[in-house]
Formats: sequence, C-alpha cells, structure tokens
Amino acid sequence: MKNTRNTRARTEILNLITSSEEALSHSQIQSSLKDLCDRFTIYRVLDRLTYEGIIHKVVNIDGVIRYAKCHNCDEKHHPDHIHFSCEQCHTVTCLEDVEPQFKLPKKYKVHEVNFTVSGICPSCS
Repeated sequence: MKNTRNTRARTEILNLITSSEEALSHSQIQSSLKDLCDRFTIYRVLDRLTYEGIIHKVVNIDGVIRYAKCHNCDEKHHPDHIHFSCEQCHTVTCLEDVEPQFKLPKKYKVHEVNFTVSGICPSCS
C-alpha cells in the first residue's frame, strides 16, 4: 500500500509542478496536496525528481527552496537558465530563453548552477 501511495504522491507532485507557471515551495506543494501524503514523503519525492533531472531546485533571494519543471527542456532539465524572483509578489519563474555566461578559473569543475535575479516581475510593474 505504501508503494501505491508514494507513486500517487509522485504523480500528483509532478503534475502540480508541471502545470505551474512559477516555481513552488515545499509548503505550497503540501498545501495543494492537502492530506495526500506527509511532508517527509513530499521531500523524498522532490529529492528523487530532482535527482532524476525531471525538476530542478531554485533558491530564491530569501533562501527559500522552490521546485520547477522546465517547459522547454526535452527529457531532462538543462540548468543553464536564469530564475527571476519578484520582490513584490515573491513568485519565482524560470527565464528559459536567457542563457547566462560565466567563466571560471582553470581546474574548477561545476556540478550545479543556480542563477537567481531579483526585481519586479511584469505582473507587478
């Protein structure tokens, strides 16, 4: 029974994230799922989906971790885009058509990239 519930939780969490135009925090996901599963199951599912490259983590300016699915990525997430954190409405969105550039000194190996830009989104302007 636990496996079925976890599979259902995974499906619902992925559907929720996929259908959202903004990155969602753990608490937003838990609130939307109501009593489907406990917060620990949500964390496990989010970690697994992130590990599998299906979704990605976004750390906003306030340090809150949010989760998003790229709508332009084929099968797996490509981390080379910017996230925009609105200072007024606190939404975090992926700007998938903007590719940041950076140059590291030799011998540095990048494992993860997280670009977050803050300001005022078009809805709040």
